[in-house]
Amino acid sequence: RYKQKIIQLLGGGTGKKIRIVKNKKRYGVIYRHAGSMGKARRIIRKHSRVLKNLRVTQSKPIRSQNWRFIDSSPRNGKSRVARSSKPLPKLPAIEQDIKTVESSPNIQDLRLAKAVEGYVIKLRKKGLVAADERIAWSVYDFVTGNKLLSINEELQLQTASMIKPLIALAYFHEVIKGRQQYDKTTKVHMRSMIQHSSNSSTNWIMKKLGGPLSVQALLKVNYPEIFKSIHFVEYIPGSGRTYRNKASAGDYSRFLLALWNNQLPESDELKRLMALPGSDRLYTGSKYVPRGTKVFNKTGSTAHLCGDMGILVVKDTQGREYAYTMIGIIEKERAAGYYGRWIQIRGEV
Repeated sequence: RYKQKIIQLLGGGTGKKIRIVKNKKRYGVIYRHAGSMGKARRIIRKHSRVLKNLRVTQSKPIRSQNWRFIDSSPRNGKSRVARSSKPLPKLPAIEQDIKTVESSPNIQDLRLAKAVEGYVIKLRKKGLVAADERIAWSVYDFVTGNKLLSINEELQLQTASMIKPLIALAYFHEVIKGRQQYDKTTKVHMRSMIQHSSNSSTNWIMKKLGGPLSVQALLKVNYPEIFKSIHFVEYIPGSGRTYRNKASAGDYSRFLLALWNNQLPESDELKRLMALPGSDRLYTGSKYVPRGTKVFNKTGSTAHLCGDMGILVVKDTQGREYAYTMIGIIEKERAAGYYGRWIQIRGEV
């Protein structure tokens, strides 16, 4: 259990190198590193920073000993990892879309799900969603408490800039714990990160929290019922080409539901930031969403990803409000050749 907790906190590819070992009567959890002590110490500092923030035992260096691996069988001096005899067949993208619609739990309106399924098939046939593109869509009705649509909802996809409200949540969590300050400088960076999608401000806030792994650990440990697929391992480079941070539409949906219900620290402030004027793909330019709809959102855009996640608050003719989460993500395996054209078409989808 301790090993699994360490893997969950550190994330990334650490699970492949972490082993339970025994030497005489002593047991331990080790991160196997074959290399110089200098590099080992750099890894230790990185891991310890994450573990210390969460009051877990810090890492320390120890040279290899005559260990016996408890969680894998030794073979020629190396640990042997069991492998599946046959890999699972990879479904074509279009079949995967349909399969997830049919198997989605808690869908209240199957007619809507089937209608969207047919729409997705048409999009793929027209090439508006390509064969090397994976999609994820989710719609939740706050008024009835019903999930209206779920396609590939738990599929782990790139986050791009959609990670930024989640970073804000991690920071606000530390604020209410008294470990960070929401001062004037931080407010400027927070607004710049959410409203203007500033990568430098995002990195500034992540550094205050101890880096991407610390952000991941804070969210996984304190909000495990919300964040089930997050994988945060990199800062956002100046080019904006960030492809390794990942999350699922389900993560965003559960986050937005908790946010709307004021179940998160500084929910009102985070909603205010997400409602500031800015770009969106859920309302602006849509022929179907009524004018005057309130939007709380964050887009994500790279040559591999086009997405938006947010809350739409729609008014009827009597002025009554109806709130929904709306999440749409398209992830492309190969980088788009004509980025501007590609992102425009996928944004319209």
